Amino acid sequence: MTQPDDHSFPALRARYGERYRWLLLMSVMVGTMASIMSSTIINVAIPDMSLHFTLGQERAQWATSGFMAAMTVSMLTTPWLLARYGYRHTYMGCMALLLAGGVAGGFANHYPLVLAARVAEGLAAGVVQPIPAIIILRAFEPHEQGRASGIFGMGVVLAPAIGPSIGGILVDGFGWRSIFFMVVPFCLASMWMAQRFVSTSAPGGGAANPQGAALDWRGLLLATVGTLCLLNGLVELRGDAPALGVALLGVAALVVLGFVVLQRRMLRARRRGPETGSDPLMNLSLFKDRRFAMGSIVAVIYGTALFGSTYLLPVYMQMGLGLSPSFVGTVLLPAGLLLAITIAVVGRLSDRQPTHRLVSLGLALLAASFALMLTIDGRDATRTATLLVAWAILGRIGLGFILPSLNTGAMRGLERHLIPQGSSVINFLRMLGGAAGVSLCGIVLEWRLAAHGAQLGGGDQTARLAAFDETFLMLATLCGLALIAAWRLRADPNAT
Repeated sequence: MTQPDDHSFPALRARYGERYRWLLLMSVMVGTMASIMSSTIINVAIPDMSLHFTLGQERAQWATSGFMAAMTVSMLTTPWLLARYGYRHTYMGCMALLLAGGVAGGFANHYPLVLAARVAEGLAAGVVQPIPAIIILRAFEPHEQGRASGIFGMGVVLAPAIGPSIGGILVDGFGWRSIFFMVVPFCLASMWMAQRFVSTSAPGGGAANPQGAALDWRGLLLATVGTLCLLNGLVELRGDAPALGVALLGVAALVVLGFVVLQRRMLRARRRGPETGSDPLMNLSLFKDRRFAMGSIVAVIYGTALFGSTYLLPVYMQMGLGLSPSFVGTVLLPAGLLLAITIAVVGRLSDRQPTHRLVSLGLALLAASFALMLTIDGRDATRTATLLVAWAILGRIGLGFILPSLNTGAMRGLERHLIPQGSSVINFLRMLGGAAGVSLCGIVLEWRLAAHGAQLGGGDQTARLAAFDETFLMLATLCGLALIAAWRLRADPNAT
């Protein structure tokens, strides 16, 4: 008989029965939706925020860049936090930090305080996002994991789809500060649910160990420096200091090399004396599993294509085709809604179909949507609108095949104790690819504009569209390369 104060995973499952795993999934889904919404909704408030604090565009964009950098790096700390403090305390701590960041940002009277609030929100969002995949792989049977991923993915995709629309209404009605307060009800609801349904256990079902191994601070520092150098280097390549950009990318490469050497040494030391030292921030033995290694490659390229196209499509429609912002939103809305539906359907399919087939089909559709953008010339308004909607839908359907399949498929071959690390690493790589993808699209677009003698804000439309077409072809090529890795996600028929 379980005690009333027993909040371990087995006790909660005994208390709530078969429905418990779904209550657990809903609890973490609400918080993850809040974290994802906070990452995208700020964009609609940047013009008003810039006016309020008299900022230039570059300084204002740090409200987004600071969040993304903090989120990307903090993902690597999730396994350590879960082992030390357990699911409930880690999750509720992140929700409290996200809530505090939202309230502080909403009341801030100085821009540095806004940036600090955004970094705090990013740290919380990064730790939270690997948790659902860990829970799905541990709480659900293999034949249910796809369905669970589909339901979770549908909720998470709807957050950024509806967030900007709600955000625009809030900014018009109540000002830019209301954007920060939008996370408050989600955080409070998630904390209420977590208090009831999220276990205090650590991954594996055992009790959390607050006196466990110390965090790999050296690895975290190197990962932070490497990420910042990479992202800032790519930004500088687009600016007036390309030499500085190259230098920063060189530093990033050296830091990554140092990070790999450090992680290998820590892993060897841990194996020699399991009771001494600390776990490496990134367990490199993960990559010995072929499916995980291939899934990681797909995750980086997929993140690059997803975030890069999210930046490129609105710029293409407004600056390339001369369409209004409201029309752009109208074009992209059906694609966003179909993405949510596709994820739910494919989630069920992934319980019966091999991962490599679903991910490969998704990448093929995504590549086709980019390549087919070349069929749009902007001369016939009706034809242009029809093709934009069609190709946007095709690409989002492709994303719908990838999202619920990739994480679980890449990690199914891992030993159970490596699942938290696996979820953390694959999410980190996806976000790193995404953060780099925005700059990569910008760099390629500016390069091709210069090659065609065109300008983004005017000049010959034919030359400008040619530059956009070549940038879309770059994204299509990347997705094509990812197909090679995706096909190798299939299970080894000789494995036992």
